[in-house]
Amino acid sequence: MVNMTRRQFLKVSATTLAGSSLALMGFSPTAALAEVRQYKLARTTETRNTCTYCAVGCGILMYSLGDGAKNAKASIIHIEGDPDHPVNRGTLCPKGASLLDIVHSESRILYPEYRAPGSDKWQRISWEDALDRIAQLMKQDRDANFIEKTADGKTVNRWVTTGMLAASAASNEVGYLTHKTMRSLGTLAFDNQARV
Repeated sequence: MVNMTRRQFLKVSATTLAGSSLALMGFSPTAALAEVRQYKLARTTETRNTCTYCAVGCGILMYSLGDGAKNAKASIIHIEGDPDHPVNRGTLCPKGASLLDIVHSESRILYPEYRAPGSDKWQRISWEDALDRIAQLMKQDRDANFIEKTADGKTVNRWVTTGMLAASAASNEVGYLTHKTMRSLGTLAFDNQARV
């Protein structure tokens, strides 16, 4: 309890009364303080995507801010669960809820890198070079290890030295096309991360 003298009480009361009287006469900053803020997602572009963390494949909504002008890069400012997605219905786990930190992380890899055998250094390569290298290595392995017929002459068209693990973040359609493509090459070892 605070001990106040009569004089201190009158000073506090007079100050309060003067402040409230000024407010009644229109000298109040309440109009400025009560201004409605703009909704932070009002000018953003919404993009649907799939969470990249695990095999569940939760749907997310990403909101980016940028006017789409030439040489202007949009920036993702907010990520939330997609309420219309059948897997998570708008909910996200703690890792999914922190996706914005991954997007803006300085240690996030944005381009492919290659480390030559025996080297201790990674070197940056283009996406075209990376995909070309993967295709060349796959072709070399398939040419060297493809089994067209068994010992008794039965046609099998198998490629057993390479496997494929499809990403859980892909849609059903992409998963289906990936499966058909790899099976058409003769790959037997095929799985999807969403099933693991």
